[in-house]
Amino acid sequence: MKLLFIVDPLDSFKTAKDSTFAMMREAARRGHTLHACEPQSMRWVRGGQVSAQVQVLTLTGRSGAGVKDWYEASAPALTALADFDAVLMRKDPPFDSEYFYATHLLERAEAEGARVFNSPRALRDHPEKLAILEFPEFIAPTMVTRSADDVRAFHAEQGDIILKPLDGMGGMGIFRVRADGLNLGAIVESLNRDGAETIMVQRYLPEIVDGDKRVLVIAGEPVPHCLARIPQGSEVRGNLAAGGKGVARPLTERDREIAAAIGPKLAARGLLLIGLDVIGSHLTEINVTSPTCFQEITDQTGFDVAARFIDALEAQAPRH
Repeated sequence: MKLLFIVDPLDSFKTAKDSTFAMMREAARRGHTLHACEPQSMRWVRGGQVSAQVQVLTLTGRSGAGVKDWYEASAPALTALADFDAVLMRKDPPFDSEYFYATHLLERAEAEGARVFNSPRALRDHPEKLAILEFPEFIAPTMVTRSADDVRAFHAEQGDIILKPLDGMGGMGIFRVRADGLNLGAIVESLNRDGAETIMVQRYLPEIVDGDKRVLVIAGEPVPHCLARIPQGSEVRGNLAAGGKGVARPLTERDREIAAAIGPKLAARGLLLIGLDVIGSHLTEINVTSPTCFQEITDQTGFDVAARFIDALEAQAPRH
């Protein structure tokens, strides 16, 4: 297959842990051809198709911490997205205006015959923080609001809360406020910009000390191991980007229950790969843009997540 990866700059990849790199490596091992572009290179002109400045990638076989020469790339060439067997949108969040516009171009490409994973419409319809609202039976007490008064009332009721922006990633902008309410006002002002932006507030889950679990679901089926991202020191965030320690574990019955309820439903909407974040027995987030943790799970358990993903991609993407 001809695969196009829409990604952040290739030189920014940390190949020792990057899940997109793991996908590329497995796809190349199977003989698929790799191509890459950045979202900003996409264009559409009347009378033509959605196209991008695309490079052909060849993996050098080198990877690991600090390795930059993990690929060789051709000169960019303007190529229609419909010419590829599969287009993989793997741009990291934030889901800002430019990401939103990119999904519209990708949806236009779909109308022209491109197969895009994850579906651009599904990406728009499932913002990663708010997607959990469809599944209230699995989530902790949660509020979404712009109102500082609402947050204060929620804090008074719950006592110990987590506040987060809706467009953050990697634990960015997450605050905990305990029963004493210290700095609650300042934190709300910072996050909601005096009522201009919507935020999420959730009851603090003490089970976070055992890890914020990433449960990967591919084509509606969960990977049998999750990655528990355990906060270190005095940190409240388990995100690996915030210094959390990743420990692979078998899924619990509750993890499987959550995945079984959500995975097939979202797969039917065009979400080939999702990452469920679970703390204790509660769902906290549904990651759809660029779910990670492939390599950490594979390295610690021997279960080849990238192989499972490419199996699913081959089953869904027709060859030209």
